[in-house]
Amino acid sequence: SWEATQYCKDAFLKVGFHVMPGLFSTPEKDVEMFHELFSNPDFKPDMLKIYPTLVVPGTELYVLWKKGEFTPYRDEEAARVIAQAKKFVSRYCRIMRIDRDIPTFKIADGVRKTNLRELVVDELGKAGLKCSCIRCREAGLASRFKQIDFDNVQMHRMDYEASGGKEVFLSFDTAEDYLVGFVRLRAFENGQGVNCGIRELRVYGEQVAIGDKNENAFQHKQFGKQLLQGAERIAKEDFGAKSLKVTSGVGVREYYRKNGYELEKPYVVKNF
Repeated sequence: SWEATQYCKDAFLKVGFHVMPGLFSTPEKDVEMFHELFSNPDFKPDMLKIYPTLVVPGTELYVLWKKGEFTPYRDEEAARVIAQAKKFVSRYCRIMRIDRDIPTFKIADGVRKTNLRELVVDELGKAGLKCSCIRCREAGLASRFKQIDFDNVQMHRMDYEASGGKEVFLSFDTAEDYLVGFVRLRAFENGQGVNCGIRELRVYGEQVAIGDKNENAFQHKQFGKQLLQGAERIAKEDFGAKSLKVTSGVGVREYYRKNGYELEKPYVVKNF
C-alpha cells in the first residue's frame, strides 16, 4: 500500500484511504492505526473514508458472528473510537465519509444509527475537542449557518514529508479557522531534477455560473488565483523547479490556460 501511495502522489494524484475500525481489532489498536496513518511518512493520505465493520447476512463475517466468534462495534463504541482517532487526523486530510450507506434492516449487527458523524462530534465536544480535518472546517458548509468574515482571511503554509517527497499544504483560513480554499503542492527528485506539481486546488463555497456575480461567493474572490500563484512561487523559489504540472479536469483547463499553462497530457504545465 505504501508503494501504491507513492506512485499516485508522484503522478500528482490525490490519495484516499478506506479504513475499517473493528475488523478483528480493539479500540486501542484502531486508535493507534490512525496515529500510524498520520505519523508515518509512507502514508499520510489526503482523504479518508471511515467504515466501522458491519455484519451483514451472506458474508463469512456473518457466519463467525452467528457462532459468537465476532462482535462489531455498536453505535456508542464506534463513536468513541472515531472521536479518539480524529485527534490524529491532520489539517490537510478530508474525512469524506463516516459509516456506510447500508439500510438498517440489512445490518445484522454493528452501527445502526445513520448519524454516526454527529455522534462523533458529540463525543469530541464532551472531551472539549474539535476535529481539524478539511470537511469539519469547510467555509462552504459553515456558511449555511453563519456569516463568514472575509476580512480576516489569511494564508497559511504547512510543510510535511510524505511518500519520498515534500508536500506543501497552502490554505486560506478565517480567524475562526474555517477553511476557504487550499492547494496541495508536491515536489520530489526523479533523477532528472525536481519534479513539482499541484495535486489539488480547491475553493469551497456555492457554485456561481460563469458571467454571474455574487459578492459572497468564495470562488469569485480570487482566492484560487492567489493559491495558484503561491504554489508557483514556492515551486520556483523554494524547490528550484523549472516547471509546474497540474492535474486538471477538462472543465477547468481554460482557467489554467488563462494563467499561463499549456496542455501536455495528462497535465497542464507552466514553464518558469
